[in-house]
Amino acid sequence: MNTPASREGNLIRYAIYLIGYIMVAGVVKLVTNNSPIHIWDLILFVTISLMVLLFFIYRFNREQRYFDRSFTGSWLSEFGLIVGLTVVVTVLRISVSWLQSYGKLKLYGFQLDYLHHEASGTYWFLLLAVGIVVPVLQEFLATGFLFNYAFRRNTVMTAALGTLASGLVFSLLNWQNSLPLLVVNLIFGAIFAWSYLYTQTLWMPVYLAIVNGLILVIMT
Repeated sequence: MNTPASREGNLIRYAIYLIGYIMVAGVVKLVTNNSPIHIWDLILFVTISLMVLLFFIYRFNREQRYFDRSFTGSWLSEFGLIVGLTVVVTVLRISVSWLQSYGKLKLYGFQLDYLHHEASGTYWFLLLAVGIVVPVLQEFLATGFLFNYAFRRNTVMTAALGTLASGLVFSLLNWQNSLPLLVVNLIFGAIFAWSYLYTQTLWMPVYLAIVNGLILVIMT
């Protein structure tokens, strides 16, 4: 039960992590629905977000002791890969925003909320919450913990299934009432998962998810 090799333990742990994420997502929704933003809502967001994030980091680092990683260098040494994937994510996100501006794709839920409560305080909060905090938590769930628990075998099939599953989880965590947007999110999630498999470090998908989140808010 105490190691990532335990299926029952993994299910329980993942459920607990998911509950933590839902708590943060719920507070984000609460804050964005209030205009102007209340200071106590911000304090609640910061408190819960820090608690959940620190818990995720502690648990993930602890679980990494059970695995042998073939990649021991710094992900920052993959400069070409970082630049290339940054360009890919940026172009894809701007393309999606362009399609949204012409009515080809629906707006995200938080974008609709922002339009209803448009204010500079809300914008900066979204930049922090949706642009940074939420993407980091999502990558722990959709990539880090998921691969630790379900896709540990070193085979091409496992990598392919894991990439697809990670993209699906990422899409569900960013649930939208629009099939095209769900597919878009699945593609982004799969790209993040592939970067994790290539570099064997969670820093890469976390970085890409933040880039994606910041551009998403900026283009709102």
